[in-house]
This record gives sequence, C-alpha cells and structure tokens, in this order.
Amino acid sequence: MIYHQLGKIPHKRHTQFRRPDGELYQEHLFGAEGFHGVSSLMYHHNPPTKTFKVEKGKEVKIEKWDEGMLRHHHLRTAKIEEGGDPVMGRKVLLYNNDVQIGAVRPTEPMDYFYKNGEHDELLFIHEGEGYVHTMFGKLEFGWGDYIYIPRGTIYQVVFETEKNRMLTIDSTGPVDIPDRYLSDKGQFLENSPFCERDIRRPEGPIFVNKQGEFEVRIKKQGRYTSYWYEHHPFDVVGWDGYLYPWIFNIKDFEPITGRVHQPPPVHQTFEGNNYVVCSFCPRKYDYHPQSIPAPYAHSNVDSDEVLYYVKGDFMSRKGVEEASITQHPGGIPHGPHPGKYEGSIGKEATDEYAVMIDTFHPLHLTTEAKKLDDESYPFSWNEDKEKPKIEAEE
Repeated sequence: MIYHQLGKIPHKRHTQFRRPDGELYQEHLFGAEGFHGVSSLMYHHNPPTKTFKVEKGKEVKIEKWDEGMLRHHHLRTAKIEEGGDPVMGRKVLLYNNDVQIGAVRPTEPMDYFYKNGEHDELLFIHEGEGYVHTMFGKLEFGWGDYIYIPRGTIYQVVFETEKNRMLTIDSTGPVDIPDRYLSDKGQFLENSPFCERDIRRPEGPIFVNKQGEFEVRIKKQGRYTSYWYEHHPFDVVGWDGYLYPWIFNIKDFEPITGRVHQPPPVHQTFEGNNYVVCSFCPRKYDYHPQSIPAPYAHSNVDSDEVLYYVKGDFMSRKGVEEASITQHPGGIPHGPHPGKYEGSIGKEATDEYAVMIDTFHPLHLTTEAKKLDDESYPFSWNEDKEKPKIEAEE
C-alpha cells in the first residue's frame, strides 16, 4: 500500500524520542508477517504492553449447515435479523479455511475496542454512515465503502445513522491489490481501474490521552479474550509506514469494457489467499454490433462464486433483491435467467452495483444461512410456474 505518516515521529527510527515530561515514547512495530512483510512504526504515550486485567471471553462458534448435497443457493439477507453491535452482531453465512463471509445490521454501539488477531477484515457498507476510530486515526465512511482493516488493528465502528448494514469478509491471509495493477515498485499502473487518489487514508488528530478502564476485546485462537488498560488504547502520538486501515469506494472503480462481453476478472478489485473480490459497477455494454451483453453460461469447476447484490437492475438475474447473496458452487454451471440472455441484446448500459467473491476452495454454509435460504432457487432457470422441490434423503 501507499506510505503514510500522521502525527509526530522522530527523524530516525529506533532512536530516542521523548515526551514533554522527558520520558521516552514507546516505539511499537506493527506488522502481520514478523519483520519480513509491510509494517508501520507507532509511538505510544504509554507502554502498549501494560494491562491490569485479562478476562476469558466466549468461544467463536460457526455452526455448519450440513445439507448433504451440491446445489445453488440464494440467501435473502435483506431479512437478516437486526441487532447487536458492528462486531459481535455479525453473522457468518459462508466460510472455508481462507475466508468467512457474513452480514450484520447493527443497532447497538460498541462499548469496547476490538482487535481481530487472526483475520484481516474487509467491510462493505451497504447502509449507514459513520466512522471507524482506530489507533491509526479516523476514517469516515458511507454507502459503497470498502473498509480494509489489517489484523491486529485496535478499532471501534461508530454508526451515526439508524438503518445500518454491512457485508463482512474475514480473511485468513492479507487482502491485497492485484499485482497486475501495480508496477514493480508498487505504484498503480495507468491501466488500473483505480489508483492511489481513490484510496482514503486515516486522518488526525490521533492522540487520545485519557485515563480510566478500557476494554480491548481480542479475537484469536477461536475465542475472545479481553485485555483491560488504564490508558486509552489510542494513545499514539505518531506513526508512519505501509500497513494501516484504508477505504476505497465502489463508485470509484472504473469498469473495463470491450466490443464483446468481458469475463469477471476485469472487475477484480482485491485479492486474498485463494479468493478474489470483484466490483460490478454501472458501465457501458459491449459495442460489437452483434454483441450479447448478458454473460454466457459458465461452469464453476474450480471455484465457488458468491455475488452480493447492492443496488440497481441486475441484468442476468430474476427474483433477487438488494442484499441478496447467491452462491454458485464449483461443479455446476450457471448463467442468465430465462429471457435475460436474449433480452439484453440492444441495451447500452447497466446501472447495477454488486460485490462478487470467488473462492478457489469450496465454501460451507452455516445454520445462519439456512434461515435465509430460498430453496426454490436451483429451479429458477426453469420457465415453469410450478417449481420442483429439493428432495433430501431421510
């Protein structure tokens, strides 16, 4: 990512840097891959190691929905239950060893600080406005924002609206910009669909000098553990480096178009370990005189395709609504719904927004997903009014 600096830092790293009272600021290397990968150097007013209480929290439980069959799914997450805060209210719907995909409609504030110690996070704001307050500074967010939060970041999500909705992605590995968009020095190339100017980085002021009792709830090793501090966890007077939270808005993705239909990789926005994230945005359709704008049927042999419908008229689908999730697993072909293929001919543009997550290992569904499942979806390509039913063996 881009080098960034906020607050006060010494001229040379690993050298004396003193507070106004003469005591040393506490230097802290923040990195996710030891001393090898990208990192940032932070300067704390207090030792970040100084805690007065450690509490055991609840286990992190994901209950698998063992349906025992291979089929397409449509999850009506528009109806997902409201409640909880922006972290503890999250419901995981699909998962594997590389990624956890979920949703949340928070109604409660966070009265604690949070640190995900085992996943990078990518949060997509579908409804609501507010800010993420972190030890790196403040990030204001609104509709269509992807919020990237590297593992180990202490933060709070603050919604300032009543109706709020997020799509959540917890990533076992780092979330990165695709290599093909970057030069060998890390600069965005001219043919990239977005660039450095589109990335919003933390803003100051950053230093919070408060005393009291502050809980930092840490997710690690399959459970939550709370560390309590007598100083505010955002006691950072300055930092610099390449690893920090940032925001990219889906509206700033510039679609790549062509004379004939372009495959999904042209929409890729991020990449993770064994998965990619793509952004479908309003765009001109293909301009070959004989082009068919709707996507052709394709077989998912090596990947599961998850699509989260955000806004607009979804040109290839019927029966989906905003906040719907479709999962097309590896091994079964899928394509446009009846009438959508022929019906797309002659259309000039689309106004849809959607987030796609393609995983290269199979996804499991959870019992939370089962509550939202439209079991008629596998038969939605039939034009019959009466759709067959899923037959599960007793």
